[in-house]
Amino acid sequence: MRKNIVAGNWKMNTTVPEGVALAKEVNQQLANAKHNCDVVICVPFTHLTSVAAVIDQKVLGLGAENCSEYESGAYTGEVSADMVASTGAGYVILGHSERRQYFKENNEQLLAKCRLALKNNLTPIFCVGEVLEERENGTYNEVVKHQIEALFDLTAEDFAKIIVAYEPVWAIGTGKTATADQAQDMHANIRAVIAEKYGKEIADNTSILYGGSCKPTNAKELFSKPDVDGGLIGGAALKADSFMGIVEAFN
Repeated sequence: MRKNIVAGNWKMNTTVPEGVALAKEVNQQLANAKHNCDVVICVPFTHLTSVAAVIDQKVLGLGAENCSEYESGAYTGEVSADMVASTGAGYVILGHSERRQYFKENNEQLLAKCRLALKNNLTPIFCVGEVLEERENGTYNEVVKHQIEALFDLTAEDFAKIIVAYEPVWAIGTGKTATADQAQDMHANIRAVIAEKYGKEIADNTSILYGGSCKPTNAKELFSKPDVDGGLIGGAALKADSFMGIVEAFN
């Protein structure tokens, strides 16, 4: 049975003290409230150890926003999957559209990152999604299929450990949101692509999150769709109340 998951992606926001305060607040609200989904916060590398020290990971999971495609060595400024795991984190976001766009990450690099994350017992939250031009010219299903296929060198056992996040790039930080029906159509398409490669059981058990201007006001409608298993939340994850408003959409 696949899990419902709400994951926050803080991006390049908050100082360490601000991040610790936010993590504590989210953890406290979760501990005091009934919630029907797994909740994760993915924070900047600088915050991981400090945040791990102040949250209860039985209540609130912790992840990084990226990791290196290299295991170790002379890669100044890079952070390996092994280093991420050593902080106590259990998740890592890979292939976020901002990494693909600004840092030109490609399928080969993302497969390498995924392999190293899995080797270090990190759960990848693997992002896929189309830009506005691809949405408008009708190629969006093929684009997303190609992105998912980057991981098809993984064994079925390894692929089954991955969370997928669909982010329509045109709806990130723009205030635009895919309609609940658009989100459902793409999530169903992603599940069909996975089923074709790995079989129905693995596809049915893969959590597919929606990322793209998800807010407390639209989360319930999005999450009501049969193939939408939660959200990867950007801006709304930077305030405990708005983040919890999205978590509560599963209640």
